[in-house]
Amino acid sequence: MDTSEPLVLKRDVKASQVPSGMRVTLQAGETAQVTQALGGTYTVVVNGNMFRIATEDVDALGITHAETQATPAASASAQGLEQQVWDALRTCYDPEIPVNIVDLGLVYDCRIASPPGGGGSRVDVKMTLTAPGCGMGPVIQQDVQTKILSLENVDEVNVELVWDPPWNQAMLTDAAKLELGLM
Repeated sequence: MDTSEPLVLKRDVKASQVPSGMRVTLQAGETAQVTQALGGTYTVVVNGNMFRIATEDVDALGITHAETQATPAASASAQGLEQQVWDALRTCYDPEIPVNIVDLGLVYDCRIASPPGGGGSRVDVKMTLTAPGCGMGPVIQQDVQTKILSLENVDEVNVELVWDPPWNQAMLTDAAKLELGLM
């Protein structure tokens, strides 16, 4: 998709204002400039303000779901559930930073518990944000939960935001540092 051309919103669409996380409705006919299209979500600028549009609402931009980045849940795979969970986490992005939350160092812990009698697993994730006051925390938290829940054999997901230890740039992977021009 060419993100250099402004798009006209095809319909009213719910969006999260960045960085406050406040839910707003963008109006049909408004012009949006896509600044980031990662993990199936889109970050756009409308009237000088930045917003995140969720995967299920990208049609408002005139984009079909087929054009959005596929998530691990969309592809059948023989890989283990743990790898699938980590792959799903790598499709979650802060709307202001073009690096996934795993490479940003935001995921502190991920545990998978399989029930003794069979059935779907429970996944517990402890993660943080780059700044404690980030209003996008609940949005990113919901994105993580939704993407992991979409995996086969997962019935329950708990995503906990934690602040200890505080995030810092040393937690970035080398790939993230390279992407952000820090190497």
